[in-house]
Amino acid sequence: MSQFNRRDVLALGGAALATAATGGAALAAAPGDAAAEALLSGVAEDLMREYPENASALGLDKGARAGLKATLTDRSLEGRARLAAAAKARVAAMKAVDRRGLSPAATLDLGVVQTAHELAVEGFDFAYGDAIGLSSQWSYRNAPYVVAQNTGAFVEIPDFLDSQHGIANATDADAYLARLELYAAALDGETARLKHDGALGVVAPDFLLDKTLKQMKGARAQPVGEWGLVTSLAKKTKDIPGDHVRRAAALVEGEIAPAMDRQIAELAAHRARATGDAGAWKLPDGEAYYAWALRAGTTSRLSPDEVHAMGLEQVRDLQARMDVLLKAQGLSQGTVGARMKALGEDPKNLFPDTDAGRAQILAYLNGRVADIRTRLPRAFNTLAPGNLIIKRVPVEIQDGAPGGYAGAGSIDGTVPGNYYINLRDTGIWPRYALPTLTYHEGIPGHIWQGEYTYKLPLARSLLAFNAYSEGWALYAEQLADELGAYDDDPLGRLGYLQSIAFRACRLVVDTGIHAKRWSRQQAIDWFVTTNGSTQQEVSGEVDRYCAWPGQACGYKVGHSEIVRLRSKAQAALGARFQLGAFDDAVVRGGNVPLTQLEGVIDRYIAGR
Repeated sequence: MSQFNRRDVLALGGAALATAATGGAALAAAPGDAAAEALLSGVAEDLMREYPENASALGLDKGARAGLKATLTDRSLEGRARLAAAAKARVAAMKAVDRRGLSPAATLDLGVVQTAHELAVEGFDFAYGDAIGLSSQWSYRNAPYVVAQNTGAFVEIPDFLDSQHGIANATDADAYLARLELYAAALDGETARLKHDGALGVVAPDFLLDKTLKQMKGARAQPVGEWGLVTSLAKKTKDIPGDHVRRAAALVEGEIAPAMDRQIAELAAHRARATGDAGAWKLPDGEAYYAWALRAGTTSRLSPDEVHAMGLEQVRDLQARMDVLLKAQGLSQGTVGARMKALGEDPKNLFPDTDAGRAQILAYLNGRVADIRTRLPRAFNTLAPGNLIIKRVPVEIQDGAPGGYAGAGSIDGTVPGNYYINLRDTGIWPRYALPTLTYHEGIPGHIWQGEYTYKLPLARSLLAFNAYSEGWALYAEQLADELGAYDDDPLGRLGYLQSIAFRACRLVVDTGIHAKRWSRQQAIDWFVTTNGSTQQEVSGEVDRYCAWPGQACGYKVGHSEIVRLRSKAQAALGARFQLGAFDDAVVRGGNVPLTQLEGVIDRYIAGR
């Protein structure tokens, strides 16, 4: 059983580690590989300059790149235009490469990076919104609205500075202060874009604006000394001489708070003209926008009608399996959704909605991580470190944040990945729902899979595709079940199946809202009734789909494709199929569009 050694990865500085999709074995370089690798190395440097938060997240803002630590992505109108122009220029450069002279590994690397850029260029061609697919930090959330309850600098930058801006000395602290000034500029840049997009008729639904304004006003009302931007710096610099905390407080009071006030005022102006229409259909060229968002979110060619039908079919199949398990628990009356709702409301399945109860949840999650680590050698021939910590979603953004999500750790391992769980209400999380969330966000899900990308060319580590990332995370939930995580936990298995069905429901609801003109309440009612989820959980979920069209469809579309390809490999290889080799092929081939994943698996099959 091999294990990753990340020694010297940073020293490569983005030069290609030419690994095959077939389990990562090295392939002989072809004559044209050097030119392709040089081009991709340049792309990586461009991406880090344009989206410097990713350099910090991966621990690459050092040495020759140290200047990136004092910068942030330009969120202004002019910045968006520059990002779009640069992406188009790189597409042209990649298209000019003669593929005939490349090895399979270099062909895959170039194709993946080009596809990411092409999807982003399509998004930039719309005159509004945020096409953020080239920033792995936030690539999951293309959005028609520059700012919403889960989108924008206010949501993203403070947590980024707290979790991923490392401070070891006074220079790092000064870089943090520089980023505070740029955070104020980012807020103003977004405010200008809100004005611009509003003039085009792009206004978020009233219910999203209400939630966004509540979050921003609540944070704004805190005394400056209690802002996380100040307290985080104070904690990180307690042993570093200097007046960094005082300077941070002055920046918050003199620049950031006024910029927030200006953004709040603009959002309030949007609210005055907002309607309750939930879907992207209401946007300028809205049908085309949703078609792109769905394509970007799933990296497939499925139409909204096909995705909707897939969701309905998979919900039926999954609930048939759940029905058998529910009956074994003596729950035989009512729909599967009604019975799951009753199970989720049973006090014996809930943690106290107190600080002590939240601490119990975090302890339980850590126990699930420790258990699954012992099982993974049966599913992988090559093991990643799985370097993570489990955190609560920051209180100031929890009302608009998803139930759970993950953030990558650094390439050198000094900063662990973060698995966040939203604990605004412990009633969202009956005990039986927590294991599968942990396998999804942590190990062997997002954080585990992400570490394999660190062995690929740097341009590949800087890019991610929602359908692959989320499809893998659902497949990780399936692996945990196959590895026996629920053999003594029948309710946990029900929680796993409900989780998968939850993602199938997303296919129905997302397309319902954006293509079939469902109202917000119609979407909530269908989801609650069908899946047995709580009204509060589903309300937040539906709001998320309204803000991020297409993103929620990537999960089940990606999972279904990975499962289909595993069945294809099993049929082709018969007795030669080995689970660890297949799983290695998927994760070591790296984060790819679904349109290219089959080629990865076909090469794995041929290699076996």
